[in-house]
Amino acid sequence: MSIAVSSRLYTVQELVAGLRALPEAGFDITEPVRAFLEAHPVDPVTLAPYLTWDAQHYTRNLIDRTSIYELMAICWSAGQSSSVHNHKNQNCWMAVPVGRLMVQNYRVELEDVATGVCSLEPTDLIEMNPGAPAAVNPQEPVHKVMNPREWNDPAVSLHIYSRPFDTCIVYSYEQGTCGEIKLHFNTEYGLPLKQPLMH
Repeated sequence: MSIAVSSRLYTVQELVAGLRALPEAGFDITEPVRAFLEAHPVDPVTLAPYLTWDAQHYTRNLIDRTSIYELMAICWSAGQSSSVHNHKNQNCWMAVPVGRLMVQNYRVELEDVATGVCSLEPTDLIEMNPGAPAAVNPQEPVHKVMNPREWNDPAVSLHIYSRPFDTCIVYSYEQGTCGEIKLHFNTEYGLPLKQPLMH
């Protein structure tokens, strides 16, 4: 079923209310939340309390968290990117209310976290922008998010994860290594934390 993109922008509070109203089963498959994001583009002005910037690394800023999902805003300066990472077998959705981002997806040919060895194959490369939210493919969830330096613009992405998690696997495509790391936020509900970053 196709849902037309809304002609108006929604506040982040309206987004949270809508996510909390979705049935729990809607987070078990990717399309309901992706379609909801497409139909409810967020007004960037309403994100201001949750946005923090760091010249060295992107920042992760928690907006809402329940036992079913978590919502965060990630701030990317030009040239910043994530590590290649997975999402602990959970679903993930992304929208970009400010700027645009590239997502490089990977197929895992080999993964042995115990020995730290992996082999990845790059697959599709997609652009995310305000009109094109995306859902991570549950069958191939390993990816890297990038704000190319040549675009020379900051970007803000909204990420929704089903069944919140605090660790993930990161991969080095070049070195063929992988390992588990603990995830941290830079801010929670608009308040700064002292902990450093994530993946």
